[in-house]
Amino acid sequence: MGKRKNEDGKYYRENTGEQHEETGKIEGKNPVLEALKADRTINRIYIEKGSKDPVLEKIYAVARGKGIVVSYVEKSRLDQLSETRNHQGVIADVAPYSYADVEDILEKARNLNQPPLILILDGITDPNNLGSIVRTAECAGVHGIILPKRRAAALTPVVAKVAAGAAEYIPIARVTNLTRTIQDLKEAGLWIAGADMHGETDYSEYDYKSPLAIVIGSEGEGISRLVRENCDVLIRIPMFGKINSLNAAIAAALIVFKAAEKRAEAGIISYDK
Repeated sequence: MGKRKNEDGKYYRENTGEQHEETGKIEGKNPVLEALKADRTINRIYIEKGSKDPVLEKIYAVARGKGIVVSYVEKSRLDQLSETRNHQGVIADVAPYSYADVEDILEKARNLNQPPLILILDGITDPNNLGSIVRTAECAGVHGIILPKRRAAALTPVVAKVAAGAAEYIPIARVTNLTRTIQDLKEAGLWIAGADMHGETDYSEYDYKSPLAIVIGSEGEGISRLVRENCDVLIRIPMFGKINSLNAAIAAALIVFKAAEKRAEAGIISYDK
């Protein structure tokens, strides 16, 4: 199933014969609220019985207003259903997450009349890192994220929980071949900047205002050789201590917010006041 747009400009699911992983659940107060706001298809919401939490009461009201079935259950039942072990008293049973196409990401940038800013994640296997990067990318105005189908974390309940609802607002694509996808992005006019500790350009001095895809590699291996060879520039984050690298999510945050800062200064994007 892929995503396509109907006449109202909203995404719907199209059966293309592809198999997509599904989270099955969204856990936690903020992620469930954001899923409701984004009109994610929700089959049922489970809320802890006896809770007086005002956020859970709001979730109940919004869900009932949308005609979603809400069940009050014991905390022990939520503990059984939870995959994150941190459900905060609410779990939503959701429809499968349908990954976007790369073209959907480019279209989002075109619709905003902005040069594309894309994150490519090469070998990020930790779901906590992926969730953090998804949240950071959405907050920084990144138009979309590209993941490889193999040897990488996918969208799971843990990722959704850490992302705190951000996955509802940023398109995420999965591709079979990152190198081929990078070549396609170059043909579409994008520059490819790889984050590498041996990069020739300080990340704070890079321009970021052109159509751009930024590659973030894994903490252990960094960017893979073929992907690195297809980057137009390698950017580095200077280190001043004994450790020579940052957590992948922290590195991504520094770079995308530097990009957001420079794009805002150039009038490409505006701060959300």
